[in-house]
Parts: sequence; C-alpha cells; structure tokens
Amino acid sequence: RRRSYVPPEDLQSRLESHVREVLGPSVPEDWQQAPLQENRLKHRLLARLAAELGHAVPNSQLHRMRRAGDVLGFYRAPVKDGTEVDELAAAELPPNLKIIWQ
Repeated sequence: RRRSYVPPEDLQSRLESHVREVLGPSVPEDWQQAPLQENRLKHRLLARLAAELGHAVPNSQLHRMRRAGDVLGFYRAPVKDGTEVDELAAAELPPNLKIIWQ
C-alpha cells in the first residue's frame, strides 16, 4: 500500500538547502548537478529528506539517485494513497472486465 504524498511548495529551496548542508563547499553553482557518488553522504541527504517530508525513496529506486536533480525529480512527483488494485476498481472498466475481491 502506498501512502499519499503531496510535494511542498517550497520543495526546491528546502532541497537545495539540504544539499548544500550535507555536501558542503563541493556543491557546484548549479546545485542540481551535484553528484551523489559517496554513499554515506547520499544516505545522509535522503534520510534527512525522508524524515522532513514523510516520504522516502524506495530501495528499488536508490540507484537512480545519481545527482541532486534526480532527488528533486523524485520528490516533485505526488503520490496517491491506495494500491493499484484500488485504482483499477475505481476506474471505468470495459464491460467485459470485472474485478473480483477475495
């Protein structure tokens, strides 16, 4: 089951602040290009964001977080509460397709 998540309006500035805090002076002027190669720093950044925003990057997507911009892209996407089966059940299905709950 997925928990809902709505990105805050000030997401970009909050994320930039965390990136600059965690990565320090090595952050380039375009902070979204900051590489997340060192696992310790990547973990620290993602853990802070998960705690603050109540939404964590799933293990299956950690390898996609290569730069700060990738993290921003992940946190920009809203998530609806529920499961994919719930979404299917709520959708208008063709008459020959039925969902049977067990």
